[in-house]
Amino acid sequence: MSGSMMGSPVPNEHETVGAYALGILDDAEATAFEAHLATCEWCAQQLDELAGMEPMLAALADLPGSGTPAIGESLSAKPSPRIVNKLVDEVAERRAQKRRRSFYMVAAAAALIIGGPFVAMAASGGDSGGGTKQNQVLAATPKELFDSMTDKVSATDSTTGVSATVAMQEKNWGTSLGLELKGVKGPLKCSLIAVGTNGERWTASTWSVGKWGYGIPNGKTAESKQPLYIGGAVAPAQNDIDHFEVVDSDGNKLVQVAA
Repeated sequence: MSGSMMGSPVPNEHETVGAYALGILDDAEATAFEAHLATCEWCAQQLDELAGMEPMLAALADLPGSGTPAIGESLSAKPSPRIVNKLVDEVAERRAQKRRRSFYMVAAAAALIIGGPFVAMAASGGDSGGGTKQNQVLAATPKELFDSMTDKVSATDSTTGVSATVAMQEKNWGTSLGLELKGVKGPLKCSLIAVGTNGERWTASTWSVGKWGYGIPNGKTAESKQPLYIGGAVAPAQNDIDHFEVVDSDGNKLVQVAA
């Protein structure tokens, strides 16, 4: 071993170089060490020196606490350059594959974040409640969820002026819901409540309404002129729901819609 590895004790932050050379670090540890390696001449030098010893280090790492003379003799035999290069190349390729997988996952996540609303294909597993299609398009936004449902009920409260349309789709686990809300002004905190035929109440969703509201024809902002779309879900089956209520945080009913 060269003189640089026989000098002062190795600093704790550099202990990872051996594990990195063996390729036994997980993705997060390898990435962290590579960031350190970019600015550390000591580690770079040690890694260069360890690169040619990688097959022997791997064998030593697999040894039990005490080796046998036969194993020691086999390790002391110098492997041919062709074998050494082949083993080092295999380790390098495995390391490169791990880095490529990490890159693809990061790139995919970035594309989803930057791209905004998207649609995805997923196995329904009979989740549509009677449908037999194995694949279905999952709505990317509350409005798309609302538009995708064909079973809708509507009502307008004559006192508050709030209008609501509730879309429903029965699932194996309960009922998926979409809400279109108009004529509501804030600031308010609201909830969509499903009331069962037995009187039990289930909160499907909660949200906030800004000062200018939603679905106001003469609204002060472009957003306030548009309806509000909210997604939600409840545990009861669709047939077990009597009606829906949109209420504020004080329990005041803004509108009621029969199921």
